Amino acid sequence: MTEAEFADWSLRLLLPALIGWMGFIVWGLARESKAGKFGTFVMFGVLGLGVLGFIAKNVITFMLGL
Repeated sequence: MTEAEFADWSLRLLLPALIGWMGFIVWGLARESKAGKFGTFVMFGVLGLGVLGFIAKNVITFMLGL
């Protein structure tokens, strides 16, 4: 297995698992801190913006052909 194949497999399989695990951690933090609905929304919003930024980077790179 080459490094490029490993990177491809990692992005397709391990990254969604990592994002799900981070969501589970954020949910636990929101419950323990009694953040309420708005606080939980903000916490998941920040996590979502990070994921959206990663996806946007990949889309822009694909569109520019880099």
